[in-house]
Amino acid sequence: MNIKDDFILKHINEGYLVGGAVRDFLLGKSTVDRDIAIVGAEEFAHKIDGTFIVLDEVNKIYRVVLEDKTNYIDISELQGGSIEEDLKRRDFTINAIAYDLKNKEFVDITGGLDDIKNGILRHIKDENFEDDPLRILRAFRFAAVTGFEMSEELQAAIEKYKHLALEPSKERIMYELMKLFGGKYTSKTLLKMDEFGLLEKFFPSVVEMKKVPPNTHHHLDLFHHAVETVRKIEELYENSSETEKKHLNQIDFGGFARINHLKLVGFLHDIGKFSTWTIEESGRHRFIRHDDVGSKMCVPFLKNLKFSKKQIDYISCMIKNHIYPSNVVAAPDLNEKVMMRYVRKMENNIIDNIILAKADRLSALGEAITEEILNDNINGLNKLLNFYLDKRETIKPLPKLLSGFEIMELKGIKQCPELGIIIKALNEAQLNGEINTIDEAKDFVINFTNF
Repeated sequence: MNIKDDFILKHINEGYLVGGAVRDFLLGKSTVDRDIAIVGAEEFAHKIDGTFIVLDEVNKIYRVVLEDKTNYIDISELQGGSIEEDLKRRDFTINAIAYDLKNKEFVDITGGLDDIKNGILRHIKDENFEDDPLRILRAFRFAAVTGFEMSEELQAAIEKYKHLALEPSKERIMYELMKLFGGKYTSKTLLKMDEFGLLEKFFPSVVEMKKVPPNTHHHLDLFHHAVETVRKIEELYENSSETEKKHLNQIDFGGFARINHLKLVGFLHDIGKFSTWTIEESGRHRFIRHDDVGSKMCVPFLKNLKFSKKQIDYISCMIKNHIYPSNVVAAPDLNEKVMMRYVRKMENNIIDNIILAKADRLSALGEAITEEILNDNINGLNKLLNFYLDKRETIKPLPKLLSGFEIMELKGIKQCPELGIIIKALNEAQLNGEINTIDEAKDFVINFTNF
């Protein structure tokens, strides 16, 4: 990809393209945001057709959203009076390359071009970590996205300043973590973070996860099983069909793709195991209801990191149901009715849920897991996924047959816990295909007893 051929930038003949846009162009990646540093930023921003937005009046940072409503240009006042001084203030050399839009040439005073060529992640100066400690986490984010190796100097700086890692706002930390989980090399990066003792700072549950050893069903301890699950999700995603990829690349909540969230789920899916861990006399390790416990445990943690309600609902739902598809395909008679019940219950999260279940299975290969068990599980999950992909265009949402008020009237009750029990039971009956009409629903409610 050539910067000169960019359909927007080829019409701009002043200022410097800087930061991530240059890096992404050099790495052959597409980008919708372009950062331009220039003297007279506000005046320049007003020249460009689009919607003008003030991002930071003090530091003179502006955004122009273009007519397609997708692409945009961020325009900032040149810092330090020259492009060279501006670049020195940036975090990593790969982000400190400018492209002179007037003279059509690169400005690289820190060796960023060579670092991109050699796959090296290197910081510009130690003090930049003190100025903004978020750059500690950003280092790992860029490692996860690019796969670049951290220089020895960068690793030394991280070790020196890692005590500052939690100082940035929760919102900024969450943003960097979600970017990290969207990287192609997330699993490798999580292990690198752990080398510095940083992973448990951001994920306190790591401390407990490390206490659960391998067992007959898991060849890895719980912590490494979690990281391996993330790695398997990465593999499954890379080898998935275009239909699956398209679904996982959708941005349905939180401003990040489903695949970012799914990999985070992969890391967190067993956080309920430590608190449910028992060892039977036979020596077998049991983790009864760890899925339910883990789905509840993640909520306060995610709220603290300022995740949105939709993000939390998704992550909690996926943790709660990470065993569900494997239980479905283990049914003695895996017929269409059984599979349809699963499909209706999981709604739009089916692809995600089945990939999670596959990754979990492939990451747990203890001595008790024979090749036959493994193959039966994976083949069953593939059958379930193919059933959904074949039927999904014809599947309609379950109709709401009765309102809460209608149920209360039929039963002669007021708002009470029993109402919730009846609604849940009615929904289960619909999922099972036992009730399909309003009259059937009314009969069910009238005759319902909760013993």
